[in-house]
Amino acid sequence: MLAIRLVPCHGRGVTQSPDFETAATRFCQYVLLELGRSENTAKAYGKDLETLFVFVRERGCETLVDVGIIELRGWLAQQRNHGLASATIARRATSIRLFFAWATSNGFIEHDPASQLVIPKVGKRLPKVLQQNQAINVMERAAVRADDDDPVHIRDRAILELLYASGIRVGELVGLNIGDIDDSRRTLRVTGKGSKQRVVPFGAIADDALRSYLNSSRPMLANDGSGQAVFLGARGKRIDQRIVRGMITEVLQSLEGVPDLTPHGFRHSAATHLLEGGADIRAVQELLGHASLATTQLYTHVSMERLRSVYEQAHPRA
Repeated sequence: MLAIRLVPCHGRGVTQSPDFETAATRFCQYVLLELGRSENTAKAYGKDLETLFVFVRERGCETLVDVGIIELRGWLAQQRNHGLASATIARRATSIRLFFAWATSNGFIEHDPASQLVIPKVGKRLPKVLQQNQAINVMERAAVRADDDDPVHIRDRAILELLYASGIRVGELVGLNIGDIDDSRRTLRVTGKGSKQRVVPFGAIADDALRSYLNSSRPMLANDGSGQAVFLGARGKRIDQRIVRGMITEVLQSLEGVPDLTPHGFRHSAATHLLEGGADIRAVQELLGHASLATTQLYTHVSMERLRSVYEQAHPRA
């Protein structure tokens, strides 16, 4: 049980308020356990709060009841002055809004100062994606690497094929267990944001790469600590997301003219290519596990940008 430090109420009707660190710890537990967000999300909220607490302490605030809208606006201004991207500032402002709403509902403060905080508007940036021929080149490079029968290269090919074929998040990929694969239907059961599960199909080429990995490569990587994890690291444990990111960077950098993408870029690419191929947008929404159709519609803008580029290059009166 975390201790609560009693502080003066400063005439605001609050008889107790936790210190900053205790409040942050409790809030992150709330985000993780009650909102069902991921550990990475909870850690991100914690880091956002840490930057705020450093700022308000320098201005004489000792507890939550001392923090007002002036301090919060000053903190936002400091973020801008430090040259942070608008998207980062907006995310931090959202974190703070959620934190103070939580603190108010739990009786730690009487009035929510962040309710007046204006979150900066962020223009939507089109995600970087592979062109379809570039995606083919990436997969061919992965296949050539796998021809040396190195179990890690065979694994890497399966990872790349599956990311592109299914559009799943890298966190969903590394979290896959053997029982999540349905061989007969060529589907994966993935656990996404908010612990929501969905079933995702994948194609024949990805199936071939996955079977090759499971039959020949995974047994060579596995040990007593492997459990049911599908994708394993060199030491036999469940593969880390950082290893996947590093591998993708290595493969992409070996090809000329291919944009530098994160694993999420393969998700963007899969969605864009599905829509370009005529897939229904709601089917793509379900495939990707988007809660809102508006998120999926971002990829229609990517497709339209490409269509406009082709039109302007090809039409005689463009």
